[in-house]
Amino acid sequence: MANEGIFVYGAGGHGRVVVDTLSNSSTGYRVSVVVDDDAKLHGEKLLGHVIRGREAILGERGLVAIGDNAARLRIAAPLRGRLVSLVHRTAFVARDVPIGEGSVLMAHTVVTVGAQIGDCVIVNTGATIDHDCRIGDGAHIAPGCHLCGSVEVGVGAFLGVGCLVVPGVRIGRGAFICAGQTITRDVPDGARVRGARVVAEGRKA
Repeated sequence: MANEGIFVYGAGGHGRVVVDTLSNSSTGYRVSVVVDDDAKLHGEKLLGHVIRGREAILGERGLVAIGDNAARLRIAAPLRGRLVSLVHRTAFVARDVPIGEGSVLMAHTVVTVGAQIGDCVIVNTGATIDHDCRIGDGAHIAPGCHLCGSVEVGVGAFLGVGCLVVPGVRIGRGAFICAGQTITRDVPDGARVRGARVVAEGRKA
């Protein structure tokens, strides 16, 4: 729907980026209201929009603009069916790529043929996702990450800035990959990876 007003839930740094992305996309969406649970922010402005409480969300659709994966999924859960996806005008997305509701692809992202993007995913600035990758719900692919072909990223996983993942690797559910890592083998569910080694095992994949 052209010029459809949507809510943006979250008034932090990620919320600012989402609001800016809305103004630089071809979706036709505009911000109807910015909401946040922090009462101290109510009445303040975010890029010209007054921040209000969640009661300001009426019947409109919207986006949960919170960087923390667990919080984003939790807040999004009761809003399922009302969330939209958002793609920056400078992103490249292959025609066959499904993008789940509530997901955002930031500036200069690339998602190629055969990939799948789940719900409430963040593909952040300049990240690339190659052919046949599968990105689970609530995952966050941080700026400058590069995923080679057929990588699987589990639900709620986080890949830090500048990570490189070689073809065919599985990143487990809820895994946390620190910035700058090169991942050459599967990462267990819930694991934390730093310095090319698993520093917290989590559950085995």
